[in-house]
Amino acid sequence: MIDASIRLRRAIHANDALLAKRVLKSHPELLHNPDHSPAGNANSNLHLAASLGHLAICKLLVELGHEGGSSNNSSSNDDDGTSTTPALNDDHQTALMLAAAAGHTEVVHFLCERSPASILRRDVRGRDALMEAALHGHDTAVQILLTWAPGGTEAALAQADLEGNTALHFASSNGNLLVLRTLLAAGADASRKNIWNWTAEAYSATVQAEVYLKGLVAEVERRKLVRRGAEEAKKGGAVRLVEPDADSGN
Repeated sequence: MIDASIRLRRAIHANDALLAKRVLKSHPELLHNPDHSPAGNANSNLHLAASLGHLAICKLLVELGHEGGSSNNSSSNDDDGTSTTPALNDDHQTALMLAAAAGHTEVVHFLCERSPASILRRDVRGRDALMEAALHGHDTAVQILLTWAPGGTEAALAQADLEGNTALHFASSNGNLLVLRTLLAAGADASRKNIWNWTAEAYSATVQAEVYLKGLVAEVERRKLVRRGAEEAKKGGAVRLVEPDADSGN
């Protein structure tokens, strides 16, 4: 007889939500089921399902209370009742981070909707889900994460890893042009430097990416100037005073 924990893992790999549900019904203690094998990194069932992009399995696990806290992690609740401390693996990564790194947009959207607070959580390297999506060039995932981020895009874009690298640094380092445009349009600071005093532009993976980034930055600055000029003109032209003509006698 195959061990129940292994059967559950196989069901997740096969994206068989019905089988996974049956196993968990008989063995509810396996809800988290961290993988303690040498290569397992203590990934829970949700980590595995999210990394594979298996939405039905992710929904099942969350509905059964997977993100309600595990034996390895303390748990607190948001105002809406969702956990602010999701299951973490040995690198303190969330399932959302793994889904974002793999570009599984449906899973990313589900997990963001379920627990927005997990978007800003960072792993042992200081990386969050947005950085992972930017690093691997998953533009749609980046947009979803920015949309759901607590505190808005400004809070998400302000985060940096332990070396001071932002999501923009990661996108530039891999030459992910679409992500660069999305991040800059959202307000990413192209002049921000990491602890090595390097900007995202200095991290450009290719000459093409560097030229593209410079062009985007110039475009953003031009739009800011145009907008500022329009606002100043609107303020200055709100009231127009006409001096009387002395020669006309009026």
